Amino acid sequence: MVTSFIVLLSTLIYSVLLEEVSWLPCELAEEQVETDLNGHLNTHYRYRNAMLQFGQPGDRAMNPDGITFFVTGSGKKLDMRRQVDLGVEALQCDIRRYSTGGIQVLWPGRGAQEQDIWFTCTLRHSGHFVLTTFLRHTPATPIDAQEDHAKSHVIGDKDSIVTTAAMLVLTRTPAVDVGLLREQVLHCQFAVDHKAPDLVLEWVRQHRGERTKLFHHSSRSGQNTGAGVSPAAVGKGDGSLLLPAVSLSSEGTYVCSVYVPPLYATHDVVLQIMESPQVSLSTGASLTLQEGEEQKVVCEAQGYYPLDVHIEWLKEQRGGSHLPEVLKNVLFSSHRHHRDGTYSLSAFFLLHPSPTDSGSTYTCRVSHRSLRVPARKSFTLTVTESANWGSVFLGVVGFGLAGFMIVFLVWMLRYLHTLKQEAKKSKPY
Repeated sequence: MVTSFIVLLSTLIYSVLLEEVSWLPCELAEEQVETDLNGHLNTHYRYRNAMLQFGQPGDRAMNPDGITFFVTGSGKKLDMRRQVDLGVEALQCDIRRYSTGGIQVLWPGRGAQEQDIWFTCTLRHSGHFVLTTFLRHTPATPIDAQEDHAKSHVIGDKDSIVTTAAMLVLTRTPAVDVGLLREQVLHCQFAVDHKAPDLVLEWVRQHRGERTKLFHHSSRSGQNTGAGVSPAAVGKGDGSLLLPAVSLSSEGTYVCSVYVPPLYATHDVVLQIMESPQVSLSTGASLTLQEGEEQKVVCEAQGYYPLDVHIEWLKEQRGGSHLPEVLKNVLFSSHRHHRDGTYSLSAFFLLHPSPTDSGSTYTCRVSHRSLRVPARKSFTLTVTESANWGSVFLGVVGFGLAGFMIVFLVWMLRYLHTLKQEAKKSKPY
């Protein structure tokens, strides 16, 4: 059993390379409601492995020892395989029963029956997209509409359920990080298996307990309220919402809902504002100080959002033979809140250099959610020796004495020369 599954998985990966996915491994989640001794209802889920197999009616199950959901006759626009284009290894597939909530509406699609049973198949791909497809199954034995389908249609461990895709809803932006004042499109796409569906499309923003309706479209009334969605695009299956200039008030969870009775699907798009910090130093790329001199060095991270940021100073000795040392004597300013909603923070320390610090590199490292790797700014320190004032004083005194002696000698020579001239004049000849 395990060996056959590995072989099938290898076949699947190979088929992905050929862009011809024939089946997907899924998980079937069935809701089970039980009543405890106190009469309270308890709900839990039963999870079983299942396979989603694409093909035609009458095809044999690739894994006859497990549950197989056949998806047949869906057409290109409802073929979920066209959305699986990023690699199956990161794909999550979840199948669940879908209840119409007592709404007795015959689905307008071809071949639909009143006793049809509905399932949803949701594909998630590591934050790249979420795709929900409604699968319609017509049981061989008619089921009373008043009965509980979960109880009346039990799925065995080796059953094959033939289904047809009736509607799908897709978003390629399940999570969005966007900067301030930038334009952002929140993707929401849908497809239905029949023309001119009775469609209601709606966008709602939820944030901190508040719910704001942004757009509402009804194909029955032809009315559109709100903005951001093109009514012409909705007619082509594109209900994406345009945000022209994102601000802090734009943060929240945006819900795209598509309702074609009796089917109702929603997809959440989580939008977060993300601004990267701009890092600067109070000094240039190099700094020269004399031994014993003191200087304050400041690293500033500006214009970041959200609030959390981490700043640290590192020191690396010349030659880089040791790991950088994290400085401990660093002080921080308080977070400064700007008018545009962004923040700034400063980290500084007092530099008391010694000759052994000369050639060392000091680096400010800033970490923030918006950065894949920390931002860095560095400077190299050069330390010069301070002057010896005792030697300077002796040098000045010595130079002064030498000058005095030279002047005195010149004066003495002139004096002696004068005496000699006067002696010659006084002799009688």
